[in-house]
Amino acid sequence: MTPRSAPVLDIRDVTKVYGGGEATVHALRGVSLTVERGDYVAIMGASGSGKSTLMNIIGCLDVPSTGRYLLDGTDVGRLDDVRLAIVRNRKVGFVFQSFNLIPRMSALANVELPLAYGGVKAAERRSRALAALDRVGLADRVRHQPNELSGGQQQRVAVARALVTAPTLLLADEPTGALDSRASQDVMHIFDRLSARGRTIVVITHEEDVAAHAKRIIRLMDGRVIEDVRRSPVGGLPPRLAEVAT
Repeated sequence: MTPRSAPVLDIRDVTKVYGGGEATVHALRGVSLTVERGDYVAIMGASGSGKSTLMNIIGCLDVPSTGRYLLDGTDVGRLDDVRLAIVRNRKVGFVFQSFNLIPRMSALANVELPLAYGGVKAAERRSRALAALDRVGLADRVRHQPNELSGGQQQRVAVARALVTAPTLLLADEPTGALDSRASQDVMHIFDRLSARGRTIVVITHEEDVAAHAKRIIRLMDGRVIEDVRRSPVGGLPPRLAEVAT
């Protein structure tokens, strides 16, 4: 059993090397960081800084070359591919820039999908998916397909899908990259509300205004952590979103 005191992320001197010989790329060079339960972290860096590689390792989409990574107390380096996939599906809720929704499925069906893969019965799938969509302010759009929704609404469906399995970690990769400024603020306010209710969130971004919502900002350069600071996040929700994600 995972100890209650175990951090959600415990990354210890992790490196990642691609290729060999003259083509060797050192994507991460001894990264160490800890993310406690309920933290809200933005990981920033320019192209080539290592932030995408770090995201893939955090999300169990890749493994370190050296070092140790514990996700919610589980040493992922000791897992085979099958067990790693199980841990990833149970522990991590992903939100991607491109939404990754199934085009011909309704919002409700898209949100139900991770539960279907997990063998959850139909009635419970529906109940949990409806609750997740309500949490992101889309209770009136459950039957709409992605092409009937705005970009911001599609991303909110993606957030609901990430939440429906009750993951330990919400991991978002450039979640506002495909959105206009208004929709971006709506999505970030949902993250703010989730954070206020104790959700552990890690956002990968190159945008300062997105990072400003986090309680902590980690900056990477050339595969190393060059800054790790706590700050007061931007606060306040517009009235129309005051009940979103409750």
